[in-house]
Amino acid sequence: MPTPSFQPVSFSWVALHPQPKGVIQFIGGAFFGSFPTLFYRHLLTELYAAGYTLVAIPFRFSFRHWSIALSLLEEQQRLRRNLPQLAARLGYDTEPYQAAANYLWLGHSLGCKYIALLELLCGIALEPQNPTIEGVLGQAQANWLRHRLTPAVTIWDQSSLLMAPDISDTTSAIPLQTLARMLEALGLGVQPTRSQTLALIDKSGLFHLTAMLSYRDDSVAGSLQAPEPANDVFWLYHHLQAQGLLYIELPGKHLEPLGVKIGTWLVDGNPLDKFAKPLAQWQTGRWLLEFAQKLTEMRNPT
Repeated sequence: MPTPSFQPVSFSWVALHPQPKGVIQFIGGAFFGSFPTLFYRHLLTELYAAGYTLVAIPFRFSFRHWSIALSLLEEQQRLRRNLPQLAARLGYDTEPYQAAANYLWLGHSLGCKYIALLELLCGIALEPQNPTIEGVLGQAQANWLRHRLTPAVTIWDQSSLLMAPDISDTTSAIPLQTLARMLEALGLGVQPTRSQTLALIDKSGLFHLTAMLSYRDDSVAGSLQAPEPANDVFWLYHHLQAQGLLYIELPGKHLEPLGVKIGTWLVDGNPLDKFAKPLAQWQTGRWLLEFAQKLTEMRNPT
């Protein structure tokens, strides 16, 4: 299996494929996503071997999730300028990097919330007078977002693949509930909140090029086996069906996508997760690739 060779480009780590079928932009979860090429090594290797150029964007921790989503749009614009230049220097075809539709987003855990916000920014940019935005976010935040956006800078026509999505709130970011409630009372908590994010998703009519993988024993993002109020997987599954959501639930826990290949095993060294698992039983990479192909076919029907 060919191994990706990552190099720093802008604020990301990039592995250019000599003949790419697309560009996967990956955002991991809290902590693990700060070192994506290490903790998600085998997953990224499988995607590269299947023919994708990889952009691993290190996770940034902040309670201001809109600001991070906006910074991801800015990073994509820089990459769309830099990647063709890098490909040309290596003697590769530059055309795959020209069209925005060739770029896919892949997230794990909290990284999925950032991707969901990128999708929602499409609606805010393309429907600036939509009163739903003020109703959910308030006038001041809605105006701030509109001021930062232009219709040309969105992820419109780009696919999203979500693994164990965690639509994080202050209470999930900070284990001490008293401190979390105090920060929210002072206006210093996570923005947008989980309830705001889900309300915007519910009213958006977007997410027509989205696939989701969940894991049966996931106690963070949830699963279809545990329809609890804070179960993000269960909520997204039922609210995105009308938009043509592609979906599969696999065996495993929340950190199933992590690990490095050691012989015939996938090892993450975490005794609270899989620790080590036979690669023959690990299905995440195969399903991501299948969904990526199906999303491409949905975007470009013959």
